[in-house]
Amino acid sequence: MTSPLLIRPCAHGDIAALAAVYAWHVRKGTGTFELEAPNAQQLAQRHQQAKFQGWPWLVAERASQMIGYACAQSFRPRAAFGHCVEDSVYVAANCQRQGTGRLLLAELIAQCKASGATQMIAVIGDAANAGSIGLHRALGFEPAGLLTAVGWKLERWLDVVLMQRRLGMGAESAPRKTV
Repeated sequence: MTSPLLIRPCAHGDIAALAAVYAWHVRKGTGTFELEAPNAQQLAQRHQQAKFQGWPWLVAERASQMIGYACAQSFRPRAAFGHCVEDSVYVAANCQRQGTGRLLLAELIAQCKASGATQMIAVIGDAANAGSIGLHRALGFEPAGLLTAVGWKLERWLDVVLMQRRLGMGAESAPRKTV
């Protein structure tokens, strides 16, 4: 029997485990273009910055083990982008393809929408990253662009796939969150 999956807000005590999940993606994956994994302190600073901006970080926990996380951050630092968020979803290597990423991203979308975001952008490393592209497509993201050969990682050039999802009324009304 599989233990139930719990999706909940990230707490400071979760950061070291999440850093380990992310480190695998930095070392082995192409979904992130970071070449050196941030340590727990650096990841904690990112978490604090997102909290300061009002954007969620969520963790997936099963049997008291952190198996993934999803977070939102401002898409760009300029104030005019204050209603547009970029998502990130990372699942432990041994827990992928079990629906965890989908549950994390669905809850992240709901929380960002409730917080006043009007658009969510996925900046997906590697045009061959079928898992992430499929996940985002399944949750309503549409293709928004392709940047070819912009990242060098694991001894090859990588593309970036941009996908976008409207949250709430999107551009049909003025934003309700004050930047």
